[in-house]
Amino acid sequence: MSMIGARMMEKDFLKGFRKRMQFVARYSVLCGNSIDRVVKWRSFGINTRDEQINMLFSVLLYIMEYSLKEEDCTIDDIAAFVDEINYEYYEHSLEYENSMNLARFIVEDVLGNTGVSMYFKAYDYDNRKYKDINIRYIDNKVVYQDGGVKRTSYYLTDEGYNMILSTMEVENNLKFTINEMLFKLHLEKADYNKAVDDIKNIFNQLRKQSQKIQETALSIKRNALSYSVEDYRQIMEENISTVADTRAKFNMHREFIDEKIKEFEEKEMNTDEFSEKEKENLNNLKIIGHYLTGTLDEHQKILGQHFDLKKLYDYELENYSNMTLVQRFPFRSDVYDEILKDASLLKNADKIFNPLFMSMPDKIFNPEKMLEYQKRLKKSDIDEEDLELDFDEEEFNREKERKRQERMKKYEQCITVILDMLLENQEITLQFLNERFTKEERKILIPTAEIFREVIIELLTEGNIDIGELRKEQTEYLMDTSDGFILNEMLLGIMDNPKYRNIKKIYVYQIEDGQYIHFKHVKDEAGNLKNFKCSNVGFRYEER
Repeated sequence: MSMIGARMMEKDFLKGFRKRMQFVARYSVLCGNSIDRVVKWRSFGINTRDEQINMLFSVLLYIMEYSLKEEDCTIDDIAAFVDEINYEYYEHSLEYENSMNLARFIVEDVLGNTGVSMYFKAYDYDNRKYKDINIRYIDNKVVYQDGGVKRTSYYLTDEGYNMILSTMEVENNLKFTINEMLFKLHLEKADYNKAVDDIKNIFNQLRKQSQKIQETALSIKRNALSYSVEDYRQIMEENISTVADTRAKFNMHREFIDEKIKEFEEKEMNTDEFSEKEKENLNNLKIIGHYLTGTLDEHQKILGQHFDLKKLYDYELENYSNMTLVQRFPFRSDVYDEILKDASLLKNADKIFNPLFMSMPDKIFNPEKMLEYQKRLKKSDIDEEDLELDFDEEEFNREKERKRQERMKKYEQCITVILDMLLENQEITLQFLNERFTKEERKILIPTAEIFREVIIELLTEGNIDIGELRKEQTEYLMDTSDGFILNEMLLGIMDNPKYRNIKKIYVYQIEDGQYIHFKHVKDEAGNLKNFKCSNVGFRYEER
C-alpha cells in the first residue's frame, strides 16, 4: 500500500463510510432502475427524468399513507391514484387500462425490479473491500377483501420508510435541540465516544449558522431589496432559537466535563491500575471540553452577528428609501447625445461635473473673529479643567503583543532545555538538572518561579504525552490557538524541529523519595530573588 493511501486511512472521516453509503444507495438504486427503463416511461407519455422521479415518489407516498393507517393498498388502488394525478396535475389523458399498466410498471418493474433482488456495492474502508447493501422499497402480502376475494396488498419496508422520511428535513432549530438532547443523554450514560460526535455536530451546526449569517449580510449589502422579508424573518428566528438558553446549558455541560476530567486525572495519579477504557474516556472528555469551548465562542459570535445583521438590514432599507426621493435623469440621452449634436456645449461641461468633485466647506472661516478678544460667556461650574489624554490604541496593542510573545518564549525555552537534556540522557530528574546546569542554563530553565511552576504542573498533569495523539487531536481541533500557555500547543510547535523527530512519547512522573530539590536566588514575577523547594520529578522518553 502506498504512503498516500496509508495517510488517507488515518483520517477519521472515512469511518462508518458503509453506513453513510446506505443512505445514498436508496436513491442511487431507485434512480438507476428508473433511468434503465426510460423507453417504457416514454410509452406512457412521461418523457423527462424530473417527471419520472416525481411520479415515483408520489406513488411511494401513497403507499406509505396506507401503510401508516394499516389499510390494504392493492394495485387497483394505486392505478386509481395514478390515473387521478395524471389527469388532474400532469395533464396526461390515459385510459384506465394504461393507468393500470403504468401502476404495475412503477410498482413491479421500478420499485420491485421485476422480482430481482437489488444490491448496491459500498466500499468498506475498515475491511478494505466492497460489501453488498440490499435495497428493498416495498413488500407485499396476501389479503382477503369483501367476499373472500384474494388480493395482493403493498406496503413500505423499513428502507422505504427511511428514504421517504429522510426527504423531510428537520428544521434547523429542531436539529440543534435534538443534538443537544442526544449530547446530554450520552453524557448521563457516560457514553463519551458518542458524546464526542454529538458535540462535533453541534459545533459544526453553529459554525454553519454563523456562515449563513455572513452570506446573508453580503446579500443585503449587494441589494437589500432582493432579500425577501420572509427570508429575513426566518434567519432571525433561527438565530434566536439557536442562542436561546444555549450559553447557560453549555456552561453547565462544561462544568460537568471539567469535574469528570478532574476525577479521572486524580484516579490516574492515585491508583496503580488505570484501564485502557478509562484512558479512552479521559481523552474523549478532553476533546469534548475543547469543542465546548469552541461552541460557547461560536454562540457569542452568532449573538453579535444577529444584532449586526439587524442593524445592517435597517440601514440598507433606509438608504433605499432615501434614494427614492432623489430625482434621476438619463445621463446618456440628456448629456452625451446633446453634446454629440452640438459640440459647443462642451464649454459648459464643468458646470455638470464640478459638483461631483467639489463640495462646499461645512464651515466658513471669518478672519475677523480670529482677532476678537475671547470672553467667557458663562462661569463654569467645574473648577478643574478636563484633560484629554492622547491614547494610542495601536501602540498599546503592539506593546501588549510583544510582552505576550516574550513570555511565551520563556515557556518555550524552559520546555526546550528539558527536552535537549532528555535527548542526551534518555531519562533525567529535576535534581539531575539542578546539579548539572550552569548558572545561565538554570536561568533558561527557571526564567521566573511562576513560569517554572506552571510548566512542571502541566507536565505532571499530562503524565503520559503521546506526540502522535496530539497531532491527531490537532487535526480535529477546529478552534483558534490560545493567547496563553497551553502545553500541548507549545509541544507540537517545538516538535516541528527535526532534532526531536525520534521522540514518540514523553513520560513525566513524581519521584516519591521524600527529598526536595532546592533552587536558590530565583526571580519571581515582581523581580524579587527568592529561594524555593519542590518535589523531585522524573522525565523519560520513548523512541519511535
